[in-house]
Amino acid sequence: MKVGFIGLGAMGGAMAGNLIAAGHALTVWNRSSASCEPLALLGARVASTPDRAAQGEVLCSMLANDEAVRKVILDSGLLDAMERGTVHVNHATVSLALTRQLASEHDRRGLEYVAAPVFGRPDMAAAAKLNILAAGKPSAIDKVLPLLQAMGSQVWPMGEAAERACVAKIAGNFMLASAIESMAEATALTRAYGVSAADFLEVMTSTLFASPAYQGYGKLIAEQRFKPAGFPLPLGFKDVGLAQSAAEAARVPLPFAGVLRDSLLEAMAAGDEDLDWSALSMVAARRAHLDERGQ
Repeated sequence: MKVGFIGLGAMGGAMAGNLIAAGHALTVWNRSSASCEPLALLGARVASTPDRAAQGEVLCSMLANDEAVRKVILDSGLLDAMERGTVHVNHATVSLALTRQLASEHDRRGLEYVAAPVFGRPDMAAAAKLNILAAGKPSAIDKVLPLLQAMGSQVWPMGEAAERACVAKIAGNFMLASAIESMAEATALTRAYGVSAADFLEVMTSTLFASPAYQGYGKLIAEQRFKPAGFPLPLGFKDVGLAQSAAEAARVPLPFAGVLRDSLLEAMAAGDEDLDWSALSMVAARRAHLDERGQ
């Protein structure tokens, strides 16, 4: 299949590489052309502009946030350059408002839009083990299913309305942030009494919380391994904000979201923007003055 791919960060680059490995003809574009070079060595064509990457049967995009998606997809004229019937698969986690606008703008031009945000970090993307949510017209999802299967271990249909996949992704990331914050605060408590984060989290993630999210982030917290960031703090802050916006629009209280927002903001205010969001454990430790106490 002829596929375009826009946005080649740690996640997008790995996902695009798996499409090439699956035998698809890929044309790629990224704001920083250096990110295109590894894919070019694998056989991808490099487009000079985003619209030139959107000339195939399917366009995939993995951009950072609403601002980037709006600039590259909506404001650049890219949609007007695409052939009617082309399917755009958006893997980014964006707001519900932008998701609705994207679906409308695609439909107005005779284009198909599939919201397909993913659960997984860069290592899972490289191993094609992402969990991919997918919402859009059934015919559009059927067309791109081989692509989604080449990038992930499981595809989860979420219905026809694009916002359904979007809100599920936002809610899922809210749960991940909550898990990280709970481990951060709990390990601060155990450390204050002489029980190391590593010892405590080994017990918890082997028994009551023996699940991938707790085990993966628990290991990062126990080892204080926050670089390279698989999911940087600013992206976590962005996603918690998306959850708050979605909740406000639907009149759904999310009291704990405020706690998460403040913790993430505190971490960034301390100059830790380049760290993984599991560095929330550092915030909890600072609040308890554990390092000052030698704990």
